[in-house]
Amino acid sequence: MQELIEGVHYYMNDQGYVVLTRQYHLERGYCCGNGCLHCPFRYENVPEPGRTELLLKQKNDTAE
Repeated sequence: MQELIEGVHYYMNDQGYVVLTRQYHLERGYCCGNGCLHCPFRYENVPEPGRTELLLKQKNDTAE
């Protein structure tokens, strides 16, 4: 992968953590299994019950 660009591949949240963007994940091409906030792969490599919990949270967040 090429050099990471702030605002394209990541941003810093209010707590000072690096948050990887959907674009970063798409360029990487697979789910790492860590439950990333912007995972475009429906958390396919996150073990249960974590995967189901993340999918429910994502569904509830988009419904608001």
